[in-house]
Amino acid sequence: MTAATIAGIDIGGSKTHIAVACRGNMAAERVLDSAEWRVRDLAADALSLARLLQQIYEERPATLAVGSHGCDTQRECDAFQCALERAIGTAVHVVNDAELMVPAAGFVQGIGLVAGTGSIAVSRLKDDTMLVAGGWGWILGDDGSAPALVRDAARAVRASIDNGNAPDQLVDALMGALGGSDPTQLGGLLQRAGSAAAVGRHAHAVFAAAQAGSHLAACVIEMAGRSLADLVLRLVRRGAPDERVVAGGGVISSQPLLMTAFREAMRNVLPGTEVILLRSPPVAGALVLAERLLTGRAESETRRPGATP
Repeated sequence: MTAATIAGIDIGGSKTHIAVACRGNMAAERVLDSAEWRVRDLAADALSLARLLQQIYEERPATLAVGSHGCDTQRECDAFQCALERAIGTAVHVVNDAELMVPAAGFVQGIGLVAGTGSIAVSRLKDDTMLVAGGWGWILGDDGSAPALVRDAARAVRASIDNGNAPDQLVDALMGALGGSDPTQLGGLLQRAGSAAAVGRHAHAVFAAAQAGSHLAACVIEMAGRSLADLVLRLVRRGAPDERVVAGGGVISSQPLLMTAFREAMRNVLPGTEVILLRSPPVAGALVLAERLLTGRAESETRRPGATP
């Protein structure tokens, strides 16, 4: 890294991680709930991030890179980038939060996969065209995400009851997590939970049931792994590089059963693709992108007519 101050932000569906680095060392960082500041208005959110940055580090960064949950198209990334540049007054680069996975793992090229509050796979073609699969929200999709695991577990319980099967460990685990006693009320319990983040907090019950021997839970997790692999396959079919996929996000990072299911599914559909679980925080990828932006600006200044080599 250069001596300039740079900043990176990872905006997830549940958590936001802000980091500032100076002279190659971490200077400041903060993790907070995304709901504490994000209202889904570009101008308001940009101003909130500008205030948060100033609170944790008074010096304005030379460059800022942001990986943002919900920026699922290039137009959305560009719009948020412009809003942040106006609010902070520095050079900004905005990408989808899944795009932080590859640089955070130390690579330049690959497919980034997030399985957390949502699920999405993102990559870039050589001409920088953004390719996206998933990210539709847990009502329509987000298969393999924390809330979708709870949703699919509830569906599995419903089908099991309708078929007259004997009770499975998943029933008690799910009802205990959601705070109910009658499994026929699962739909209402999920509705009252509210947001995707609130529903997703109960995903641990699915994994606990699987570890206790639940056949239903094991099937739900296996299906989630296949769904995540399918997101990657869709991008490869559209021209994305297939050398590697770097996976991260709250649920796949914390639940080995899901990562195992994803690896097995990937071996079936793309056996030659390296599958990597991100061990470092995704915000590290934002700092890498901020450093690249800083280097690119410096090189541009050097090449400018009249500039001193």
